[in-house]
Amino acid sequence: MRERISACVIVFNEEHKLRRCLASIRWCDEIVVLDSFSTDRTLEVAREFTDRVYQQQWLGYVGQRNTVRELATHRWLLFMDADEEVSPALRDEILEEFSRGTGANMGYEFPRQVYYLGKWIRHGEWYPDVKLRLFNKEFGRTEGVEPHDRVVVHGPVKRLRNPIWHYTYDDVVDHLNRLNRYSTITAQQRYAEGGRLRWADLILHPFFRFIKGYVIRRGFLDGTHGLAIASIASFGAFLKYIKLWELEQTRKEGYQELPDARDLPEDGFQ
Repeated sequence: MRERISACVIVFNEEHKLRRCLASIRWCDEIVVLDSFSTDRTLEVAREFTDRVYQQQWLGYVGQRNTVRELATHRWLLFMDADEEVSPALRDEILEEFSRGTGANMGYEFPRQVYYLGKWIRHGEWYPDVKLRLFNKEFGRTEGVEPHDRVVVHGPVKRLRNPIWHYTYDDVVDHLNRLNRYSTITAQQRYAEGGRLRWADLILHPFFRFIKGYVIRRGFLDGTHGLAIASIASFGAFLKYIKLWELEQTRKEGYQELPDARDLPEDGFQ
């Protein structure tokens, strides 16, 4: 018999995307959903697919993933986000791999392909965007600095060919809103760790972020979509550093501090 797999999903107000995600992992031996007290129909959707649904106040991406890791009953875990889908080709590749036996492998990584504004993105910083999401939990856990969590595995990791699909943003407004939240999290984290603004970072990081995504990683081959992605990423780098500067001014002059990223509005770039 092949090794059993627990699919683990952390969610918050994902009623419109969650069903597609959970349908794509029905082949797993167990689905575990950890919700951070959604106010929409997320729990109702989750319970259509599994009775392993739990709630936990938000601990951050790292804390939330390590919590759901402990709730899973099988050794092998497949981490998914609610806006992702396992492609049929990846499903078949995983099942074939596990039917032969995992051998010395303690983890598997695979590309993630983004669907953005009606088009599959095939270049730039968004592709192949390789993610390590399938691993033996006895040898791996989530680490990283908020909001950029990552799975770290102690042992051999094999790369599979086929992708998970990522329906990351509904539209440009959604893209900007999340950029706003993530840049706040990053600025607060850096400030708490003693990071301070260097003016060269404010000027050079946005510029090089654009060059990396649009030129070096050939984002221009995705046309207007590639230009939009690289430009918004550059703006995001600027936001991160200008918010770090704002926190410095808050301490010096007693201004109101940046709001917690979880309290920022879901609509309206504020």
